[in-house]
Amino acid sequence: MKKQFTTVFLALSLGACSTVTINPSSSAKLSSEPSYQQRKNFFFWGLAGEHRVDVTAVCAQQNVAQMQSQQTFVDGLLGAVTLGIYAPHSVKVWCN
Repeated sequence: MKKQFTTVFLALSLGACSTVTINPSSSAKLSSEPSYQQRKNFFFWGLAGEHRVDVTAVCAQQNVAQMQSQQTFVDGLLGAVTLGIYAPHSVKVWCN
């Protein structure tokens, strides 16, 4: 029984990726390489740590096409290994 519980717990915790995409022009989601990409550090299941990305500074003279905050597989794996003490998220910005 304990082995089954451990297997289910690992499957759920490692498979829990999330993505929030903001697209100001409401066009299709971009799949090209982002203009900016960085991993932001959060702690205690995301309760500690606050990061802001100034998309106007990132894109400078260009328009912002899309912004995305994502917990990737690697981010989730790092959170699972540290039991949520370290819970990073990846941020991506696309410029026109």
